Amino acid sequence: MAAALANPARRLKRLLLTEEAAAALAARLPPPWRIAPEAVERSRFASFLPEDAVHQGAALLAEPLPDLPLDRALEHGPGPVLVLDQVTDPRNVGAILRSAAAFGAAALVMQDRHAPPETGALARAASGALEIVPVVREVNLARALEALKKAGLWVVGLAGEAPVTLAQAGLAGRRVALVLGAEGEGMRRLTREHCDELCRLPISSEMESLNVSAAAAVALYELARG
Repeated sequence: MAAALANPARRLKRLLLTEEAAAALAARLPPPWRIAPEAVERSRFASFLPEDAVHQGAALLAEPLPDLPLDRALEHGPGPVLVLDQVTDPRNVGAILRSAAAFGAAALVMQDRHAPPETGALARAASGALEIVPVVREVNLARALEALKKAGLWVVGLAGEAPVTLAQAGLAGRRVALVLGAEGEGMRRLTREHCDELCRLPISSEMESLNVSAAAAVALYELARG
């Protein structure tokens, strides 16, 4: 929440805080804030949040961040770009955004369809990274991969059956677009065909695969290390 309040690109509508939450937020982000908070009792959150929502006495109503074109997102930084092929779980996408921010990724690219909207669950899992890493939504993912190639990125798809690991691929000095597919199904055929190279993570043969967010974190670490 502090990251959203501090992000000038985020349009804020309402901020509801208990007395304790207001004090905790002020310790992280000293006021004045861009929106005046409304003091509420903790019991009131049950009237407008899902029963299982984790709110800690604070709720922020905000507009989704404006759509960013791919070329603008690439200017955000020199780091790698993550591309998600039909990863639909908002918690996974949020966790991937958190790793992307931690390892200096420039952007996260998703298909306009078959991808979760910007929700509270996604924002919570991202732990502020939604305000740091630009998210690009593309109608045609294959076309987006071609645009990344034209921009000078080497498109690498993660696949368990790939002949080489990321460490063996010799990616040092290259700016990489890393493509991850949905758990179970992996990347779609057309997405694979638009990759420059397929690589795998060196996991034990006793495990078939990693959770997609864990795979993203390991792969980003490997790219940063190289």
